[in-house]
Amino acid sequence: MTKTLGVGIIGSGNISATYLGLSPLFKGIEVRAVADINNTTATARAAEFGVEARSIDALLSSDDIDLVVNLTIPDAHFDVSKQILSAGKHLYSEKPLTLSLKDGLELQKLAARKKLRAGCAPDTFLGGAHQLARKLIDDGQVGTVTSGTAHVMSHGMEHWHPNPDFFFRPGGGPILDLGPYYIANLVNLIGPVRRVAALTSMASPTRTISSAPRAGEKISVTTPTTIQALLEFENGASITLSASWDVWAHNHPNMELYGTVGSLFLPDPNFFGGEVRLAKPGKKAKPVKAWAHPLGTPNQKHTQGMMANYRTAGLADMAVAILEDRDIRCSLERALHGVDVMVSILRSGEEKKFIDIKTSCSRPEALGIRQAQSLLKKR
Repeated sequence: MTKTLGVGIIGSGNISATYLGLSPLFKGIEVRAVADINNTTATARAAEFGVEARSIDALLSSDDIDLVVNLTIPDAHFDVSKQILSAGKHLYSEKPLTLSLKDGLELQKLAARKKLRAGCAPDTFLGGAHQLARKLIDDGQVGTVTSGTAHVMSHGMEHWHPNPDFFFRPGGGPILDLGPYYIANLVNLIGPVRRVAALTSMASPTRTISSAPRAGEKISVTTPTTIQALLEFENGASITLSASWDVWAHNHPNMELYGTVGSLFLPDPNFFGGEVRLAKPGKKAKPVKAWAHPLGTPNQKHTQGMMANYRTAGLADMAVAILEDRDIRCSLERALHGVDVMVSILRSGEEKKFIDIKTSCSRPEALGIRQAQSLLKKR
């Protein structure tokens, strides 16, 4: 590769540190500037990572910026993404792409009209563990996937996030905040969704923040915080998805897939690595030997121990895809399908009926060891 795309970031909150800290691992991208509606936070973040702080208008008109990453709060994603595309810049957004299918379709049409490329997180399904699971499925190790379960449950964000308000408003909640990781991985492993049904509820109309600097302050809850969903995939598989911020403890695994000749047990799709286990007929589940996938190697210390975190892999893959004129693994089309699935789950909870999914997509191309290595800079 002979070219690098200049990257600008709009939004200098918590997640911007992850993008700025991890982007130097990858080829094809160079973050050159950060912008935020709050210039003070943008200036501080830029100084922290040695890039420029610019106004949003200046960043969008900069000749050295080819691709802009939208890291604003979910409620602002559509407006900011539209602004990015209208300025003639390629777009990569944090999840969710938008809060409605209508807005996502508008971005899709705008990108096509402007002849620009667009992509969207999450990119954790590109991690070594999930790509190993993908290889096992593609190699026929479990036969045809017919059913499965996925669980993402805790007691919410007010215990650690300094400003958790938006998590509990429309556009937040466990489906739109954490659902993208699970749905993107299921699309990676199984393919697109045909229809959904769900029951939704809210344990409490208020939450009490227990994290600094607003500990003790109460915030209103105006979106469902427990969702029990059933997803029917185009291949005929049915998956139960439980997403809740009303659970103090549980013993459910993150994800299990059941096939005609085996069962597969996957780690948390919110992370890139972890143990994959496989059970064959009449046999107990056993760990699958880890492969030398570079996006599965633990590289960060967390409360759970050393974890693999390679966020910006999707951004780098998008940049390389633009340069090579190929499909983007974290494409707008797949993100749009994810939005369709998530908002349909919430709508089903309101209307108490099955909802047919209007969009579809292909499975992304697998990211094997060689392909993953080609995204990383040599050390």
